[in-house]
Amino acid sequence: MGDARLGNRIRAFRKLKGYTQQSLAQEMGVSLALVGSLERGTRKPTESVLRKIANTLQVDYDELCAITKR
Repeated sequence: MGDARLGNRIRAFRKLKGYTQQSLAQEMGVSLALVGSLERGTRKPTESVLRKIANTLQVDYDELCAITKR
């Protein structure tokens, strides 16, 4: 099972950057179904997928994942 909070963050950054689910999937070279399931929190992303999302959306990986730096 994935994480709905992370999915909400992915969705928010995607919309902020002007991507549709389809355009993000195409840019990343993944399926639309994967993007949708990540955003719904029904699938847990690998670290490499999270890094690809962060790179594509041009956001900091730690910010995307809500990692607090100490």
